[in-house]
Amino acid sequence: MSLVEVVSEAQPVIDTLPLRPTEDDRLTSDYVLSVLRPGMERIGYVVESGKLSTQRIRRPVLFGDNGRAEVSYEIDAFHDELGVAVEVEAGRGAMGNADYRDIIRMSLLLDARYMVLMTPAMYRYGTTSTSAFTRTRDQLSAIYASERLRLPFAGALLIGY
Repeated sequence: MSLVEVVSEAQPVIDTLPLRPTEDDRLTSDYVLSVLRPGMERIGYVVESGKLSTQRIRRPVLFGDNGRAEVSYEIDAFHDELGVAVEVEAGRGAMGNADYRDIIRMSLLLDARYMVLMTPAMYRYGTTSTSAFTRTRDQLSAIYASERLRLPFAGALLIGY
């Protein structure tokens, strides 16, 4: 089973198309990750399970004295064998440019060979709705089309849920 299949199986629960006015508030990134966690763990991912320090996934970025991690970032999931870093975004990603931050931070992670970014296909805030997936896709396309910023990944996957 692949990560795409895990997301596909969860689609009836996390699908943002069409927006469900009575349910879309629960589709936070934490909620989406909690739905995906069992399937992701089955295929070898270590997945954030909560907000306590012991439940978060920290990956090293920069080492200092005595080989101690001086800088590390929290991410939503990581597959050690494959080197896949995963970030799941919801409203903040759609409205607050968290995808930019995720792209840069995942680029700096030790052993991250692949990047997976998950964003809502559509995100609604009040009476405004936006296609977070399309916006992030356009950003990634611009980065990869331009020669000015080279990402260190063998591949990048954008999943709209």
